[in-house]
Amino acid sequence: MTQASSEILLGIFLIFCRVGGCLLIAPGFSSFRIPMQVRLFIALTTSLALAPVLLTRINNGVTDLAPATMLVSIGSELLTGLLIGLLGRVYFLALQTMLSAVAMALSLGGMPGTPIDEAEPLPPISSFIMMAATAILFFSDLHWELYRGIVESYTRLPMGVGFGTRLSLNQLVDQITAAFVLALRISSPFILYSVIVNLAVGLTNKLTPQIPVYFLATPFIMLGGLFIMYFAVQDYVLLFIDALSVWLKNG
Repeated sequence: MTQASSEILLGIFLIFCRVGGCLLIAPGFSSFRIPMQVRLFIALTTSLALAPVLLTRINNGVTDLAPATMLVSIGSELLTGLLIGLLGRVYFLALQTMLSAVAMALSLGGMPGTPIDEAEPLPPISSFIMMAATAILFFSDLHWELYRGIVESYTRLPMGVGFGTRLSLNQLVDQITAAFVLALRISSPFILYSVIVNLAVGLTNKLTPQIPVYFLATPFIMLGGLFIMYFAVQDYVLLFIDALSVWLKNG
């Protein structure tokens, strides 16, 4: 095998480390519904497809690296790919957390549904919105923006410079903050509805303690929450996808 062939193979393997680490936990691609062999095939084909573009950005002399240096480069590329995937995954984790809070606010949290995208079951409303958000991610071609972000990451985080722990932690903290603020902002109508309705029910129960107001009002609270969800679910998902698309295009 020639020196050029060895450098190409090692370069493709290092690209696979970053791409595979990213797709391992990236939203949509990391679903438990996708078999592990299919995810591995997607990561491999993506690495081969991006290799002609990325091999020119990889520093030459890959075959001349010492074994210890090569192991450090492999670990650095894996951590970089995991960081990119985690930054996108944080949005869906924040959405899932607030959807669980919304389900409890609407008195629907005690009904576990079938796990669709996660290993643990979520309330039916949470599973429905998470499935819709994941589907729209692919329908709107935002997964191609994820691939573009992987290519652009070689400009901001070049191969061979190591994994910047401090910079990565700062980016992760900022992303968690932005994701949870977004999830709280789009979920605020349901939280506000729950506070107002439960406050009214509590006052009514204090005024008429001989009547089980809470048990009588629970079906109406659930009905009102479903009524609000019927009119707000489209804007709920679209606002989330818009914020995610802005990050994928600019982040």
